Amino acid sequence: MNILKGLVLAALVAAQEQSAKSALESDPKGWMDLFPDRDLKGWKRLNLDPKAKQRVWGLSEDGKFLEIDGRNGVKEDLLYDKEFVDGIYHVEWRWAKDQGEKPNYNGGVYVRASEDAKMWIQAQVARGAKPPVVGDIIELIPGDPKPKRVDVIQKGASREAPVGDWNTYEVTCKGKSVSVWVNGGVTASIDDCPLATGRVGLQAEFALYEVRTVKYKPLP
Repeated sequence: MNILKGLVLAALVAAQEQSAKSALESDPKGWMDLFPDRDLKGWKRLNLDPKAKQRVWGLSEDGKFLEIDGRNGVKEDLLYDKEFVDGIYHVEWRWAKDQGEKPNYNGGVYVRASEDAKMWIQAQVARGAKPPVVGDIIELIPGDPKPKRVDVIQKGASREAPVGDWNTYEVTCKGKSVSVWVNGGVTASIDDCPLATGRVGLQAEFALYEVRTVKYKPLP
């Protein structure tokens, strides 16, 4: 069964690598819309940062974007209140242009996160001189005596869009395999994920960015 799941994921990754289209564009049927409303219904804030003086999570005035404000050193998590197993997560996000002086661009998209956000797989949202950056994977997984961090750095050139333009992430989870597709191509993958289930989530970490789409499609 694990071999079969691996072959299925390999086929999915190969198909994504050969096409600039996202899975959502290729087949728009069967997706769940997880985008939050103004009350963040179905989502839960975790690790609330006492330093936060601004609104960290909230919809734009027109309701089209989720604004994530982690400036002034704020770091928090927002998790969807339901666990998923195998599937594809589609997230569209962009850096806000108004970041203030010397912005520290950072954030993250979680999959298979634990309920308390102590462990997760993260598609990194960051830009800077050193990795991990947009398209890399960060794992915070079971370890002894505490969770262990593992960074999986992409080998190719960055696929990040310019500040102010939209980035599309698709994170595919199938069995122990997880791959990250960014703006037309797979950037990083792992095949030994120890987290079989978990929640999708977002991270506020030092930067201001916007999300316009969060969708999930289960895989057989």
